[in-house]
Amino acid sequence: MSISTAASSAVFAVYEPVIGLEVHIQLLTQSKIFCACSTRFGDPPNSNICPVCLGLPGALPVLNREAVTMALKAALALNCRINPRSRFARKNYFYPDLPKGYQISQYGEPLAEQGALEMDIGGASRSVGITRVHLEEDAGKSLHEGFPDSDEKSYIDLNRSGVPLIEIVSEPDLHSPDEAYQFLTRLKTLMLYLGVSDCNMEEGSLRCDANVSVRRRGAASLGTKTEVKNLNSFRFLQKALTFEIERQIEVLEGGGTIQQETRLWDSREQRTYGMRSKEFAHDYRYFPEPDLLPLLISESWKESIRRSLPELPHLRKARMMREYGLGEQEASQLTGSPALADYFEEVAKASGEARLSANWILGDLMFRLNERRQDITQTPVSAVALAELVSLIAEGTISGKMGKDILAEMFASGQRASQIMAEKGLQQISDAEEVGRVVRQVIAANPKQAEQYRRGKTATLSWLVGQVMKATRGRANPQVVQEALKKELGPSAPA
Repeated sequence: MSISTAASSAVFAVYEPVIGLEVHIQLLTQSKIFCACSTRFGDPPNSNICPVCLGLPGALPVLNREAVTMALKAALALNCRINPRSRFARKNYFYPDLPKGYQISQYGEPLAEQGALEMDIGGASRSVGITRVHLEEDAGKSLHEGFPDSDEKSYIDLNRSGVPLIEIVSEPDLHSPDEAYQFLTRLKTLMLYLGVSDCNMEEGSLRCDANVSVRRRGAASLGTKTEVKNLNSFRFLQKALTFEIERQIEVLEGGGTIQQETRLWDSREQRTYGMRSKEFAHDYRYFPEPDLLPLLISESWKESIRRSLPELPHLRKARMMREYGLGEQEASQLTGSPALADYFEEVAKASGEARLSANWILGDLMFRLNERRQDITQTPVSAVALAELVSLIAEGTISGKMGKDILAEMFASGQRASQIMAEKGLQQISDAEEVGRVVRQVIAANPKQAEQYRRGKTATLSWLVGQVMKATRGRANPQVVQEALKKELGPSAPA
């Protein structure tokens, strides 16, 4: 289903999408939120479980202080109001991967509320409201594929049961799939800077549900919303929202009504399907968790965590623009992850060439990493090694083209730039006397082209430069070559 291109602009001039996101983020604690079981991903199924995370009779939960600390970091970085008193509740529902028959979460009294995430949308800064940030435990995982009898049975892995989560709920302040994508990207970057999660969507560390509705532009009330689940990549988020917005508009244009329901995104068919009618809070029969005391956050604890916050992405971007003379786009790309920003700053400081460092990192280095489907944390070229290469280029010891060849060899062999340069004899020739000697030889061997230049055919100069570069196996400094040729050839007659 899709609205034709011709009709699309007219339809969206009438209807406005309204989107809010519910983002679940696993915290990087070593143990679960209410017990000492490991949170390590990839261990054999059902190996990291105990009576507490299985909800066996008599087992009592004990709150993980580190999980609370990480949740507070996230809430403070999102400019939330921290509630001095919050409570856990039992969210009751039945599902095979929920061993207790309820999930310990927060509902009426969450950890934090009323925050905001600043975003750049269409070149303008805009604030997207954060409704709440609360703590909860993760459920287990149902496995529907990969077994000989998967067509008849599902299997359950409870290792994930009890892993600490924060749920971050946005206000319905987003109005397009692109804005939702930007919000989630910005939120992921923030969590990485805080060090509270690895946000690995493939491992389920970051999961997102979207609430989406449409209304006529100018209307004050919201339309009926659907919740879209199974969005396990940023790209699927965009595609699912685009489909669902167009589906709702088509229903309304046809005189129908939107049903409040939960829908699943099918990535193979590129569409959403109805899963069940959307639950309301009372359907979960929330009641206070009797085995946990209220969570009390003192001012001193809150302020100590606030002081421990690292330099956040938007502040680091502004500083890097100021200190290194970077453009906004360069700074945005380089601060896209803390690892990339750290790598750049190390290269820039070691080489003394910030702009050139940025160009090589965002250009050739990232190109080669992308080819390998790797990120900056997996680069075989250390920051110190790249800084040496950048310095050699800045000094004129090697040309940019030589630098590309050397970088390729650095990726392949792990050798330093200076070592590769020495072994392959790649040092750039910038000595005017040495270049001049080669230039005179080239002119003597090509008198016809030399005369053409003198008679006004200035394009011949580039050909002669090429001959000199060929004679020096690309080692001559092109600028020195050009100056030497002009000197030896004399002035070119007006064309």
